[in-house]
Amino acid sequence: MADKQTILVTGSNGQLGSELKYLSAQFTAYNFVFLTRSELSLNDDHAIAKTIERHKPSFVINCAAYTAVDKAESEKEEAFQINAKAVGTLAKACAQYGIKFIHISTDYVFDGTRKTPLKEDDAVNPINVYGESKRAGEEAALQNNPAAIIIRTSWVYSFYGKNFVKTMMRLMNEKERINVVADQWGSPTYAADLAEAVLQIVQSPNWQPGIYHFSNEGVITWFDFAKEIAAQIHTNCVVQPTTTDSFPTPAKRPLYSVMSKEKVQKQYGIVLRDWKESLRRCVQKLSASVQ
Repeated sequence: MADKQTILVTGSNGQLGSELKYLSAQFTAYNFVFLTRSELSLNDDHAIAKTIERHKPSFVINCAAYTAVDKAESEKEEAFQINAKAVGTLAKACAQYGIKFIHISTDYVFDGTRKTPLKEDDAVNPINVYGESKRAGEEAALQNNPAAIIIRTSWVYSFYGKNFVKTMMRLMNEKERINVVADQWGSPTYAADLAEAVLQIVQSPNWQPGIYHFSNEGVITWFDFAKEIAAQIHTNCVVQPTTTDSFPTPAKRPLYSVMSKEKVQKQYGIVLRDWKESLRRCVQKLSASVQ
């Protein structure tokens, strides 16, 4: 019997890393190595290269990222170290040992001025430091490892970690009314669905390098998202629409970052779930955990 292939996952205590860990029990044909930020420091390029050399996995899935969008405006160096420099180091080490590399990126590489779904080869033009650092990470990945796959995703939420869904559920439990922006358009992504898609790509016999987009189906605003959360948890909290201008933040947000997912569907046969269906699965899991 052939040795099992090993999949190494960085950032394993984040939303996607945690969902991959949960899902890994079903993928017994592989060995998984899950590394948290404390186990693999992305501030140490030498440690990154050494870790890849030591494990020599068949696949590396880079879920580690600096994701504090507003904080990145004042912590630019840290954001670029984790989202760009470390990505380049990982990509280079994977190329050296013939390891297949999957890196997770973001819709925030776009400026939000379009009004039709963005394709993988559309021009990127980030409007905040976080987006700039993620764009630099994409460039570093493909320069150091042309065989890499980059998956851009958007509005990620999960049973794990901090995210919009959990914040809304808490606020709706605490307050009689809340205001949510209704002029930013995008598509939510349930991290459990993204984890399934990533492992479907891993299993595919036809590895096609390049950039892919993934999210759940549906084009909505954050207000629409919050209204549906309220409906699903049967709250009396009133959700009111407001504008981006009324919620000033250190980092600008793209007003439209809906992505076309045709490429990943066509190439890997990935079936996309409707955002409401996926939200329902997550809300049920979250609700069950507090009963």
